Amino acid sequence: MAPRSKTASKTASKTASLTASAATSAVSSTYPSRAPSPTRQPFRFLDLPPELRLRIYEAVLHTTRPLDLDPTNHRTVLPRLALLLASRQLHAEAYPVLYAQPLRLYPTNARFHRTTRPLLARLPPHYRAAITTLELRLGPDWSQPPACQNTHPSLGLADCASLRTLKILVELDPSDAMFEGHRGRGAGRDTYLRFCVGLLRGVVAQVASLETVEIDAWPGVKRDAALVVALQREVVGAGLRVAWGPLRGWGTEGGAVEVGLEKGMVGLMLGGGPRVVAVRG
Repeated sequence: MAPRSKTASKTASKTASLTASAATSAVSSTYPSRAPSPTRQPFRFLDLPPELRLRIYEAVLHTTRPLDLDPTNHRTVLPRLALLLASRQLHAEAYPVLYAQPLRLYPTNARFHRTTRPLLARLPPHYRAAITTLELRLGPDWSQPPACQNTHPSLGLADCASLRTLKILVELDPSDAMFEGHRGRGAGRDTYLRFCVGLLRGVVAQVASLETVEIDAWPGVKRDAALVVALQREVVGAGLRVAWGPLRGWGTEGGAVEVGLEKGMVGLMLGGGPRVVAVRG
């Protein structure tokens, strides 16, 4: 067989190259590359509808417990706050969502419970204005309440223009007979009760927007405990709505007596109603 000419060899090589290129193109079209397209644009979060952005803010910013001074905040709260630093618009939209969740009025953690400045006092006024719910725990340090448990104007209650609900959790009632001999020097049966009612009065006096006071308690506290009754009477006397928290189920059917009926029964002294302590200013 005669040897192939150089021209024929070049033609065959070029044909093979074109065939391989076509096959490669076919495979590429069947299995496109996963490499990002140079024209792909970043996700435009602010183009989402405002309602959807608010849902995302809630999912990112809401915690499972009230906002408070706590040693674990650097793990549970601080990472969430990075959202507020993304832009001015995100900050303006997100911080009302952050402070729409309950905020504890006085810290309960042992590291901060005797601080002179609770979380509310540390917030700027525009953050305080976004708060809708405060939580007040009654019972910790009952024999000697720390100095931070007060309603001094420096606490910033007057700035809470959006506050609608005050949640009160009664952890114990030192008025109970079981505390006889353990109330401390100079403390009587109703010393702590009067202190707690004073805190409630201070909040009510400074927060004109307050509408509802929710009262709840730990299992050791009875529905007719003197502290619970005194708080309820104070709320009713201020013209606010009384609600019952979920822990004890006092607000469920058969669990609690209607406020109006109970007041009438106490006035008539029917059935030896709960002991009522009149707290005067």
